[in-house]
Amino acid sequence: MIEIKDCVMRYDDVNAVDGISIDIPEGSCYGLLGSNGAGKSTLLRMLAGIYRPVSGRVAIDGENVYDNVKIKERVFYISDETTQFSDMTLGAMMRYYKMFYPSFDSELFDKLAGVVELPLDKKLHEFSKGMKRQAVMICGIACKPKYLLLDEALDGLDPTMRSIVKKMLIDAMIDREMTVVFSSHNLNEIDEFCDRVGLIHNGKLVFDRELDNVKGDVIKVQAAFGRDVTAEDFPGLEILHIEKIGSITYLIAKGGSDKIRASVEKLAPAMYDEIRLTLEEIFVYEMEGQGYDSSALDR
Repeated sequence: MIEIKDCVMRYDDVNAVDGISIDIPEGSCYGLLGSNGAGKSTLLRMLAGIYRPVSGRVAIDGENVYDNVKIKERVFYISDETTQFSDMTLGAMMRYYKMFYPSFDSELFDKLAGVVELPLDKKLHEFSKGMKRQAVMICGIACKPKYLLLDEALDGLDPTMRSIVKKMLIDAMIDREMTVVFSSHNLNEIDEFCDRVGLIHNGKLVFDRELDNVKGDVIKVQAAFGRDVTAEDFPGLEILHIEKIGSITYLIAKGGSDKIRASVEKLAPAMYDEIRLTLEEIFVYEMEGQGYDSSALDR
C-alpha cells in the first residue's frame, strides 16, 4: 500500500505540501482533488520518488520511495508535462523504459500502439498534445507497474481516444489489481474511476474519504421558512453555502441527509426538498468553504 505520513515539501518559505497524511490501499483508485497550486503535483512527484520530503514519510509497500530503485520499478508516473520526451520517437521511448522496468511487456506495448495507431519512428515534438499523452500512457501500461500515478494524464485527448485510454486503464486495473492515484480537473473522470478521494488546498488535506461518503455527506436543501435564516440557525451542521431567492432558501450543508433534515425541520419549514449534488458541485462548495471562490472578482 501507499503510506503518506505527516509529509511536508517546501519551496523556499512556502509549504507546497503541509503535513499531509494519507493511506491508499493496494488495488484501489484514489483521486486527488484541489485548486491550481494546491500541491497535488508535488505530492505525486514525492510518490514517484522525484522529490524528497523535507519531513514526514512517503512509503510504498513499507519502504521509503526516494532513492529506492527496487520500489521505483513498481511505480510509473505520468506527468502533466511531456517536453522531456520531445526528441525521442515512440520506439526510442519503448526501449528507454524497457531498460528500467523488468516487467515491461513488449507484446502488450505493440498491441496498445496498434490500437492508438501511433507511428514508432516519429519524434514526439511532431505529435499533438493528445498523441503525446497516448504515447506516454501506453508506455506506462506496458511497464506493468504495481502503482500508476497520473497527473492530468487524459488532458488533451479527444472523446474517442479518451474512451480508448480509459478502457486500457480499467483493463490494467482489473487484470493486475494495479493501484492508481489520479489527479484531474475533470471531476467526471474522478467520479468514474475513483473509489476514494482527497481534497487538498494550500498544501493541506481538507478531507480524505470514500467517494460515496463524500457524495452522500453534502446535501443541497431548498426550503421555505417564515423568516430569514442564517448559518447560526443550524447548530451542529457545517453550512458551506446559504442564500435566499424569493421565498426559497437554499442551503448547502454537510452532515448527511438524516442529520441535515432533522436540523432544518426544527424551524418548521413550509416546504423542504433535497437535491443530490454532483462531485463537481461538491468541489465548488467545499472550495468556497475554504475561501476559494469567484466572489474574489467582486472585491
